[in-house]
Amino acid sequence: MRVPDAKLAEVFDQGFTIVEGFLDKQTLADAQAAMFEIYPRPETYFADPHAYRHLTRTQFSGITLFPYADWALNRLPVYPDLVDAAERLLSTKDLEIYKVELWAKYAGAIDYEQAHHRDYGNHTLVVPRADGVHTQMTTFILLSDVTEADGPTKIVPRGHTADLPLVPNHLPMGDFFDKETSVTGPAGSLMIYKTDTLHRGSGFKGADRSRFALLTDFQARGWRWNGKLTWANQAGQPGMTEAMVRMTPRERDLFGWPPAGSDYWNEQTLRDVAARYPGMDMTPYRPA
Repeated sequence: MRVPDAKLAEVFDQGFTIVEGFLDKQTLADAQAAMFEIYPRPETYFADPHAYRHLTRTQFSGITLFPYADWALNRLPVYPDLVDAAERLLSTKDLEIYKVELWAKYAGAIDYEQAHHRDYGNHTLVVPRADGVHTQMTTFILLSDVTEADGPTKIVPRGHTADLPLVPNHLPMGDFFDKETSVTGPAGSLMIYKTDTLHRGSGFKGADRSRFALLTDFQARGWRWNGKLTWANQAGQPGMTEAMVRMTPRERDLFGWPPAGSDYWNEQTLRDVAARYPGMDMTPYRPA
């Protein structure tokens, strides 16, 4: 669904917004099926947690970086309504995706409880501007139902923190716990927030609970002091070739692909890129 303007306004007014019913049902179902090719289904995990110790080393052990082997997951970062929301929130079509993570959590794997923090600490070398210029758009798409029992992200509305200094970006454990809102909702919900918004991971409240989400972050292109992942470093991973072939030129552009009209393109690069990505239509990149 298209994110309403009023919801995007909440991102600046309160630091975040939650949109239920964001993904269409088929896209969600396909993504969930593909997700369980990467992670064990909850019933499988809880039948023998010791078989999945690689998911229990740290709070972040359940993160898998883009790309994924299945297009059903790779298409989510370029889901048209997500890109549309980023264009409107950031007031530009000249965008880039600078991070995509798939994140699985299982009750009892580790203590997921965190103190409140702001994400700018590992998204930029500097700090966010308070006036909203140079905003980075960070998102969670919930791929499972999330209730209070499922370790939801806890987030503090901007009204409680507007006068709080940006530094330090991590607060003592317990600060603002009485002011936070839980990011809950049915699978397919979207949460958008800013990198200067205080939030934290929370612990599960029950056995045999799990939570799955895809995180995609956008910014205006060209801010060399910002970022998190280098897509060229991921280019050899399974799924990247199919993703680049199946994406439209606009969608590839979000990952830093050379656009049509770039002086990168000549007969040699057209030929060799086509060889690296069999099946890609190179017509958009050929001179008019």
